[in-house]
Amino acid sequence: MTGRLRAAVLLIILVVTGCSSPHRARPAAAPDLSRELAEKVTAERMFTHLHALQDIANANKGSRADGTPGYDASVEYVAKALRNRGFDVSTPQFDRLYPISPGKPTLTVAGRSFQVDQASLLVRTPPGGLTGQPVRPIAPSGCAVGDYPAALPPGAIAFVDDTSCSVVDKQKTAVAKGAVALIVVSAPNAQGAPPTLFNPGYFKQLTVPVAVVSDYGGKALAQASAPVHLVLDAENIKITSRNVLAQTRTGSPSDVIVVGAHLDSPRDSPGINDNGSGVAAVLETALQLGPLAPVTNAVRFVFWGAEEDGLGGVMDYLFGLDRDQLNDIAMYLNFTMLASPNAGFFTDDGDQSGPPSPGIAPSDVPDGSAGIERTLAGYLNLAGKRPAVMPLNPRADYHPFMVAGIPVGGMTAGGAQPKTTVQARLWGGQPGVWFDPNFQTPRDTVDNVNRDALAVMGFGVASAVGSYADSIGGANGVLPHDKRHRARLP
Repeated sequence: MTGRLRAAVLLIILVVTGCSSPHRARPAAAPDLSRELAEKVTAERMFTHLHALQDIANANKGSRADGTPGYDASVEYVAKALRNRGFDVSTPQFDRLYPISPGKPTLTVAGRSFQVDQASLLVRTPPGGLTGQPVRPIAPSGCAVGDYPAALPPGAIAFVDDTSCSVVDKQKTAVAKGAVALIVVSAPNAQGAPPTLFNPGYFKQLTVPVAVVSDYGGKALAQASAPVHLVLDAENIKITSRNVLAQTRTGSPSDVIVVGAHLDSPRDSPGINDNGSGVAAVLETALQLGPLAPVTNAVRFVFWGAEEDGLGGVMDYLFGLDRDQLNDIAMYLNFTMLASPNAGFFTDDGDQSGPPSPGIAPSDVPDGSAGIERTLAGYLNLAGKRPAVMPLNPRADYHPFMVAGIPVGGMTAGGAQPKTTVQARLWGGQPGVWFDPNFQTPRDTVDNVNRDALAVMGFGVASAVGSYADSIGGANGVLPHDKRHRARLP
């Protein structure tokens, strides 16, 4: 962004924000927080963070992937920068599973094979599987030691139904009676397994191989007179990861603006555009805002772990919030891949005006998301970049917030989608080429970063954060606290 264009955008932002209708009185010390904050988040300052993340990747086999020393070093870099600025910073840990091999979990009864699900995600059968006599408790649920016969044959494999208690309790009881494995018979239906069967983190408490089989396999087990063969060979490992959180000590704690970017890189990539660019923009916005900013609404900056392997960080975070804590979140702003070399300029489709999003219905998008899209699109228009909408994605960090009923929005420069001829006319670049040709490859380095796109997008991140930190009211605002009805994630 040229100095002349930047100055013009700042002037227009000043006029627009000055005419907006604030949610509550604006602090006298912050006449135009959006403009002042955006002016400070420059490409040069964001590049300082990108070079630091590149150095971390270079020192750690070219990767900053979750569960690696490169990710741990990325966490420490971000946390240290925030602490040095005066923020109170937390790096809460969470566990997640990383799949190594799906295997072919199988139950064989009288020469007939049945596909099973491996419930013991961290426990496998020995190589070649287990062979044992199937034993059914007198009370089919198998929740108590008294449910079983007095004595079980050596090496018995217990099989129970899916009612009355958790799979952990069923396993403990079976093991107490001497069983070496457990099979849970769960008949398929529209509601799935009973909600009491798999409690959160159940797999960490299983100590022997545990399988789940359909009713067809259950009937075969009930008729079996000879030993059965069980193979559970799916391999997973447990990874302990961390998020990074910091919040202003000023502003309303019941109208929090949550601003996030995922911190981990893909497995075989330094991840400087994906998503060092989002991290750099959000981190520099936090550093320029500071912990004692004169804001109306508190701002919480979050850097997610385990995004590349299934949204582990954001899911763990939201699962830990009760309904009141969810109601205190006014909105979630998400920023990813802001500096793609063949850049586009997209806002997340909060008003559902674009093509349908697979797996997301218009009714799934919380009220207020359309206003956030308008705010971000308005900024891009002022910056001379006509915005397009990016379909919402159920695999993105914002999706769990949507499920909880929290308005969401964000920007991206695009990834593994080819730029169309029309988009190339709008934005320049090469039609028919991915927005980021180096997406999730070892070539996603600092040299992959589009400085001009980063300047535009980083400026927009700061502008949006400053605007909503100042006010969540007006035409592009969100519901006030007393009108929110968030749904706690199970």
